[in-house]
Amino acid sequence: MPETDIGGLAIAWDRRVLEPRPWTAEQAQWLAELAVDAPPGPALELCSGAGHLGLLLTHLTGRPLVQVDVDPVAGEFARANAARHGIATDVRTASMDEALGEDERFALLLADPPWVERARIGDFPDDPVRAIDGGDDGTALARLCLRVAEAHLLDDGVLVLQVGDQGQVDRIAADLDALAPRLRLVDCRVRERGALAHFVAGSPLTGAVGALGAVGAVGRGLVDAQKGHPQP
Repeated sequence: MPETDIGGLAIAWDRRVLEPRPWTAEQAQWLAELAVDAPPGPALELCSGAGHLGLLLTHLTGRPLVQVDVDPVAGEFARANAARHGIATDVRTASMDEALGEDERFALLLADPPWVERARIGDFPDDPVRAIDGGDDGTALARLCLRVAEAHLLDDGVLVLQVGDQGQVDRIAADLDALAPRLRLVDCRVRERGALAHFVAGSPLTGAVGALGAVGAVGRGLVDAQKGHPQP
C-alpha cells in the first residue's frame, strides 16, 4: 500500500481515494498559524479523503477533530491513519450537509472539496471521479462547504478553503453575501496547484461588508500569479 509524507505524517492510501499530495500540507499549516487568534473549540475537516490535512492540523494544534467524507473507503483510511499516529478523531461517513448536529460549532474549518470542472475530469485519469468532480464550474462542492461554515463556525472562527484557481475564488466571493453572509474573505493565496482562501466568521453585516472589500483587495493583487492548469 502506498504512503505519502504529509508534513511529517506518513499517510496510507490507495487508488480508491484521491492521492494525498505533499504540497497540500500548506493548507493545514496555514490554518494552524491562524488558529492562534481563533476562539477555543474543535476543528472540522470537510471532504477529508484519507484524512491527512485534518490529522496534520490536529497534530500541529492539539484541537479536537471531526472529519467528514461521503466515501466510506476514505473514512476507513482516515481512521486508520489517525490510529497509526495516535490522533483522536471523529470520522463521519455522510454528506457534509447531513453529518453535523444542528447545534455543533467549530472554531476551525478545513475544506478541500473537489474543484475540477466537470469538462476537465478526463485530464486526471488516475483520480477517482467523485473525489475531483466540482460540477460545471468547479465550485459546486466549495459552495456547499461555505454553507456548512456559515451554519457551524463560531464567531471569529476561521475557514481555509482550497479551490482550483483565482477565477473560482472570485466567483465564490462575488456570491458570498447570498451563500454565507456571516463569512468574510480575508486573504487568498494562489499557487500553481490551486488556491487557498481564508475566511473569518462574524455577524451577517460584518460578513457582507468584508466580502465586498475582499473582492476589491483580491483584484488589487493580494495573490501570487497562477501558472497554467492546477493539479487536484
